[in-house]
Amino acid sequence: MNGLKPAHTEPSAETLPRILFFNVNGSGMGHLNRCLAYARRLRGRARPVFFSLASAIEIIEEMGFEADYYVSPYWSTSSTFAWNSELAIRFGMLLERVRPDVIVFDGTWPFQGFLAACEAYGSPALVWSNRGLLKAGSKTVTVDEALFDLMIQPGEIDAIESRSPLVGHGERVVVPPVCLLEEDELLDRLAARDALGLAQKGRFALFALGPGNLKDVAGIGHGLIRIFAAAGFQVVWVRAPISVRDIDLPAGVQPLSVYPLARYLRAFDVFVGAAGYNTCCELVQARVPSLLVPNTGLADDQMQRAQMLASVMPVVVSACETDQQRHEAFDALTNKINLAPTEYPAIPMNGAALAANEILALAMKREQKH
Repeated sequence: MNGLKPAHTEPSAETLPRILFFNVNGSGMGHLNRCLAYARRLRGRARPVFFSLASAIEIIEEMGFEADYYVSPYWSTSSTFAWNSELAIRFGMLLERVRPDVIVFDGTWPFQGFLAACEAYGSPALVWSNRGLLKAGSKTVTVDEALFDLMIQPGEIDAIESRSPLVGHGERVVVPPVCLLEEDELLDRLAARDALGLAQKGRFALFALGPGNLKDVAGIGHGLIRIFAAAGFQVVWVRAPISVRDIDLPAGVQPLSVYPLARYLRAFDVFVGAAGYNTCCELVQARVPSLLVPNTGLADDQMQRAQMLASVMPVVVSACETDQQRHEAFDALTNKINLAPTEYPAIPMNGAALAANEILALAMKREQKH
């Protein structure tokens, strides 16, 4: 999986601007998802290439993009210095091979090996896609903003497009929520159930509590499964593509492994899961009543994000750590579903398209200078 694998490209692909995406491997699929969202909006206008620390590299290739894989520092046995040293060499080789017009890094902070490779190569335009909403007191690493020509901040559901100058010559652009799919790519209830092989009648609850890489979700999951099953729901459990361990599922629970999950969300009557960035953006698109169980062990403020959704959708937020909390959350969700509005406030969800336009504009400026 270390080799660069060609994708099916148009005959004129070699004449298009080359955009090299570097996505880190987080607790979920967020970093990869955002880069794919940008790349899909650039299809036909640029040649996207990926350098991925996420192990689900086959997803990138299935979407028709070239991809190279390098093991995440979280799964490597090398020291931090050794890992960054090899990263600088590996990424530097890819830079020489692809010769990108723009490099887009999506991660909490850029690695030293990444920055060293860019500097040694004589970096083209450099973009940092950096999701916000960190918890107060979260660990941060000081990064020189002057290194970047553009910083893209994928916004939460209350975000509007805005611009401000960076230290140096660059610009920070906040965009509305970034989603992998456009709304018209989501299947309706009947089509989604048919695609997943689910019965058209009956109530289905989709559980997506996370891959369990950073948090043990088995106890919460099993407790909630019992409650939903007792109320007549058929429970479907998402197996995350990057999960390193799967929990044992009770009899009758159907496992599901599909990507992108957003395409099929409307098949379900309710959603139960963590409040990651991807998940919350996709729930706004699909408008599925939800029980959100924020993962408080992460740097991003999932509790605040979940509460944002609860202000505009039939969403219940609960830690669900005890049986009492789980029963109370289920009852509250049932009440919200019964009182759910028929119309929801309009929320711009075009962040991916706006970000892609900014990236492409940067590439075109670079071409004009050369």
